[in-house]
Amino acid sequence: MRAKVHVFLKPGVLDVQGKAVENALHGLGWAGVEGVRVGRTIEFDLTSADAAAAEAEVKQMCEKLLANTVIESYRVELA
Repeated sequence: MRAKVHVFLKPGVLDVQGKAVENALHGLGWAGVEGVRVGRTIEFDLTSADAAAAEAEVKQMCEKLLANTVIESYRVELA
């Protein structure tokens, strides 16, 4: 089973990297771009065949290592 975890800053947390990308886009002529947020995606394979167990396991990974849940949110996709 393939897991994909999307990690992004929570609303209200200053996204310095997103702001830099937004400013660069403006400088390149895309003035209509606003509210850029930058995150990351982590992909890996799991040996579990049970989707519910795999999702619970990945959520534990996120809570313990993959996301700083104080300032970040995450979304899990399994395929």
